[in-house]
Amino acid sequence: MKQDNGGGDALPLPLGQVHSATNKLGIFLQDACLNHRYIRNRDTSNIVERPERIKAVKVGISAALARLEDLAEPPKDPDKLKSQGASEPDDLAAAMGRMAIQSREEYAVGAGLPLEIKKSAASVDLLDDKAVKFVHGDIEGDVYLENLKHWAKESEERISKGESEIPEGLPQGDLYRASFASSIVGTEYVIFSLHASVCPSSMDAIQGALGTVCEAVGTVVKASRSEPADRKAASSSPSDLLQASRAFVAIRPPGHHCGEDSPSGFCFVNNVVVGAAHAHLRHGINRVIILDIDLHHGNGTQSLIWQINEESYRRKLESKYSGETKPELQVYYGSVHDILSYPCEDGKPELVQAASVSIHGPHGQYIENVHLVPYDSPEQFWNVVYKGPYSRLLDKAEEFLGQTGGPGDDVLVFISCGFDACEHEYPSMSRHQRKVPASFYHRFARDAAALADRYARGRLVSVLEGGYSDRALTSGAMAHICGLVDLGEKTECVKEVWWDLDNLVKATKKGKRGRQSLPGTSEPWVQRTLEILSVLDEGCQYSLPSSRVPPSTRTLRGRKKDQNYAQLDAGTTPPASPPKRRGGRKSNDVTEVETVVAPSATSEDNSGSRTDASVEAKSETEGQGVVQKKLPKVILHVRPLPEAKS
Repeated sequence: MKQDNGGGDALPLPLGQVHSATNKLGIFLQDACLNHRYIRNRDTSNIVERPERIKAVKVGISAALARLEDLAEPPKDPDKLKSQGASEPDDLAAAMGRMAIQSREEYAVGAGLPLEIKKSAASVDLLDDKAVKFVHGDIEGDVYLENLKHWAKESEERISKGESEIPEGLPQGDLYRASFASSIVGTEYVIFSLHASVCPSSMDAIQGALGTVCEAVGTVVKASRSEPADRKAASSSPSDLLQASRAFVAIRPPGHHCGEDSPSGFCFVNNVVVGAAHAHLRHGINRVIILDIDLHHGNGTQSLIWQINEESYRRKLESKYSGETKPELQVYYGSVHDILSYPCEDGKPELVQAASVSIHGPHGQYIENVHLVPYDSPEQFWNVVYKGPYSRLLDKAEEFLGQTGGPGDDVLVFISCGFDACEHEYPSMSRHQRKVPASFYHRFARDAAALADRYARGRLVSVLEGGYSDRALTSGAMAHICGLVDLGEKTECVKEVWWDLDNLVKATKKGKRGRQSLPGTSEPWVQRTLEILSVLDEGCQYSLPSSRVPPSTRTLRGRKKDQNYAQLDAGTTPPASPPKRRGGRKSNDVTEVETVVAPSATSEDNSGSRTDASVEAKSETEGQGVVQKKLPKVILHVRPLPEAKS
């Protein structure tokens, strides 16, 4: 990691006036992220990290805005707005064609709410950005960044030759090739694959994601430092649309598993840490809070923060003799995660220990790790679990700020916002039952925003990390946005029932190829959700374009006992197991497995099983005598072997 001496890079600004009592939220979208695709073959039904995940987040954002608009103050010029009541399908289709984000007078999204939406076109060059090099650079050169660009450029050619697009020596299982997540429900053992890949256009997505995070950082810092008159003038300028002290950044691929030069867990660069470095180098932010609420421990983020704090502590000690007084970057990292899941699932001591660290002050380190625990009732979760261990993340963050100078103009709060701990996530992803209710993302957003208001002049940037079930992403994003929008006295009017399962199904139901169904009897908020989604999703392409990459010859395989697919070396492929008959057995103390073929599901049950379009899609010709062909779902029943007979 390169450490910059700050000469000419940091731009510390004088203390400005505190922003107004109402915090405006900026919602940042980056369509370039849709270019990061799995290209080994065209069948993506088992690919959990794919562009459609961003669409699920947009559904959640749209549903949140549809609900919040009912609480907003009436617009000053209501004649400019269309009716927000129920519409006939034909009228709604006509209205969809006329809408655009905050740009057409006749139809405004989020009218009366303290928020703005921006489709960002920001991007950074990995090899020519100081914040990226601060995090992922190397003293001897930008080796990793150069390699990453090369891997993406050559990916299609390598795959066409039957090779991996990632060279040997990097973890193929959890990042690039097929690894396997398992769901144990009773005696059922359900298997599907977790693929991720790089493709030639992945650089557009990665550089666009980083650019959008940095743009959001610049927005919240500038908004909190400008005079009210300056903010009004800036907001009328097309070149500087947003003046928001809070931001939500909907980007993928995620970043918190990526270290300095160690991509893993779908993460190729660390979006949040690069954002923190950008805040320090360009905006004079010297104290950063990172609150990680993803299901999985952000091992990459913690590793990077440890290095940054270590170098800052060393320079602080040296300054006693050199006389230099330049403030260094100090970061607090707090994470709540499942210690039984990736990257700790295999019990490697160094990973489990890192995910359990609690250190505050010694050697300049400020790190707090809290483990998710099961709960039996909502009352237990909120009164015992949330108020106890989970709130410790915020308490320790406040303690860090108190020890390093208190409130100030050099403080910024980040949320590494993964939604995969949500109660609606795939059972196979949250198979250790370490979950949180969807309302957690609402409550935590409010509490983190309150911390930012007290110490950071309201500056808060929430960046999307993980989340793989459509329902988890939609419900989590909806609750989170409702928590980030500052409604003042009407904040308590937000209802948790908005994102419960029944309402969630109404908002997420899709037609064939992801088109939203528009029943004439839909509730007004559902219709309004679809209207807003059509604006947010305008011009987006999710389907895989034509490719010269030949179909993959890889097949799904059952995960054997003690087999660690996440640690496969490049070029190592476990032998495929032959299909087993019902009641078949293996010898040598291997668990008995029987294969059962069940019909594909068409909807998700209350346990939070699979919800994406490949499972929920229904044929538009249903009822006309045309039957849609469905793929079977394979369920492997696991039973212990009977005791050996003497």
